[in-house]
Amino acid sequence: MDKQNNFKPYIPAERVTPEITVTSIIMGILLAVVFGAANAYLGLRVGMTVSASIPAAVIAMGVIRVIMKKNSILESNIVQTIGSAGESVAAGAIFTLPALFLWAKEDPTNFSKPDIIQISLIALIGGLLGVFFMIPLRNALIVKEHGVLPYPEGTACAEVLLAGEKGGANASTVFAGMGFAALFKFIVDGIKAVPGEVNFAFNKLFGGYKGEIGTQVYPALISVGFICGPRISSYMFAGGVLSWMVLIPLICLFGANTIIAPGTDTIGNLFASGGAGAIWDSYIRYIGAGALAAGGIISLVKSLPLIIKTFGDALKGMSKGGAAKGDRTSKDINLKIVIAAIVVLTLLIWIIPAIPVSPLGAIIIVVFGFFFATVSSRMVGLVGSSNNPVSGMAIATLLVSTLILKATGSSNAEGMTAAIAIGSVICIVAAISGDTSQDLKTGYILGSTPRKQQIGEIIGVVASSLAIGGTLYLLDKAWGFGGAELGAPQATLMKMIVEGVMEGNLPWALVFTGVFIAIVVELVGLPVLPFAIGIYLPVQLNACIMIGGLVRLFIEKKKNLSHEKKEAAITNGTLFCSGMIAGEGLVGILLAVLAIIPIGGKSLADIITLKLGLPAFVSDILGLVLLSLIVLSVLMFSIFKKEKKQGKQ
Repeated sequence: MDKQNNFKPYIPAERVTPEITVTSIIMGILLAVVFGAANAYLGLRVGMTVSASIPAAVIAMGVIRVIMKKNSILESNIVQTIGSAGESVAAGAIFTLPALFLWAKEDPTNFSKPDIIQISLIALIGGLLGVFFMIPLRNALIVKEHGVLPYPEGTACAEVLLAGEKGGANASTVFAGMGFAALFKFIVDGIKAVPGEVNFAFNKLFGGYKGEIGTQVYPALISVGFICGPRISSYMFAGGVLSWMVLIPLICLFGANTIIAPGTDTIGNLFASGGAGAIWDSYIRYIGAGALAAGGIISLVKSLPLIIKTFGDALKGMSKGGAAKGDRTSKDINLKIVIAAIVVLTLLIWIIPAIPVSPLGAIIIVVFGFFFATVSSRMVGLVGSSNNPVSGMAIATLLVSTLILKATGSSNAEGMTAAIAIGSVICIVAAISGDTSQDLKTGYILGSTPRKQQIGEIIGVVASSLAIGGTLYLLDKAWGFGGAELGAPQATLMKMIVEGVMEGNLPWALVFTGVFIAIVVELVGLPVLPFAIGIYLPVQLNACIMIGGLVRLFIEKKKNLSHEKKEAAITNGTLFCSGMIAGEGLVGILLAVLAIIPIGGKSLADIITLKLGLPAFVSDILGLVLLSLIVLSVLMFSIFKKEKKQGKQ
């Protein structure tokens, strides 16, 4: 346990180099807004986000070291610290806040749509609380547990920054991904020359069997599969196969001429008018919601021993004080300032009218917030940000807070809005505290000044919070949440949970079917959450993610390729895919802008759309060709790119 006493950072404590500069602040804010918007779009489509730390670090290295000719690794680290905050704020916000938009659309009499200021304030307070809750934990988790907690993303980000001589080439890979994805996305959803989805309905060949399979044609989805890897991708695809190839055909077989709630027409008519998608919308989403809720709770229960130990260790570490005084690499923001900030933020939650939370709600936020900040900070140290059960924490918070609000007489629209507001703040707290923990680990390895990193995290939270309100409003105005373009799966689930507790109007038979599917999956030893997400999301989306996982598997299993070359290929592929996610997200935002600009009675998005009128089979072939080109581009910038480099050497 004394490994940290012998640890020497890359930049010694006695050496002072530039960290927070005008360059690092401006670059960091730009990346926070860019990756925040891109991840908001991605999360609303697929229900998950990806870490922005490594691509932000690579871009920072490429610009600062290669373009500006500055040798300042700690300055680059501040850029990624600020930039990565955008992704975490976006993740917390899009998992919960779209529920308020959905209620306002369904019941405008009792619910009002949140305005941009309200969204930004909720995001800002949750983000700041996440940073301030994490600061007292740094010594216990980052310093004392060095060599014990691996912090996979934080360590990988440090390694990327340490490989400074490769910064230019790696940065170009990220930018290439952005460019390719922007082009592909514009072809599919901009001018609509190629369909965004290719489907095959089995009833065309096999009559009574109503299964359906297909794939979407989007670079971001393939990128998610590549980054998550073949195992997680296969679990998601398996969930999609269960829902679209087993459950939907069974529902159609047994209930063909029957009206089953919550559907309002016979199942046969539903299928005739909307295909398997109509059955998914009316029934499977509730089964998926039950599986997701059960998966989140299961992951939380399994983590309880670790949660209790972490909380106890963190409190002990805080009571013993920080690390050595006067050491640059040991200086945090003053604890008195941290405590005062938490008190002020708690009062603001109660006082500000834009946040519909009572004094009881403010107390719930502080208690749950500090608890889950501790949990999140420790969990990312063990399993990484991607496997951090933030949604499970949000579900647990929503269940408890909704029950408390209902018990105290707040079971109306005001109480439901308050429950989502509480869940939103906690979700953002958990996401940001985990991100702060990873960033501080990177800084610990490099020799950054913790206080300056913490200030950088605050800057990133402020910038991305101001941007997320406008982003959500823009996306809602362009397409609306809960539809084909932006399904907002996590937020829809949170909405269902609050409604189920407050009103008891959920189709519990379907929900409990999902719950017990999740339990079966857990009993056979598979990860529940990715499988449950697969049930909840359309199979076409899962299939596209699976294709990305298969590309990664091809590289991992390729023979006559050394371990070093495989690692380099996967790293290059991950950077290219991170760029593709950002590129598609930014074009998605651009298309949302075009969709709300009217010209001559039409939107600008409608005007640029091509009206090709091609036969369905020709459109499908074009879609598959474009999908092949996306896969080829990933291979070009991963395994083939590395082989070319090796050949030149």
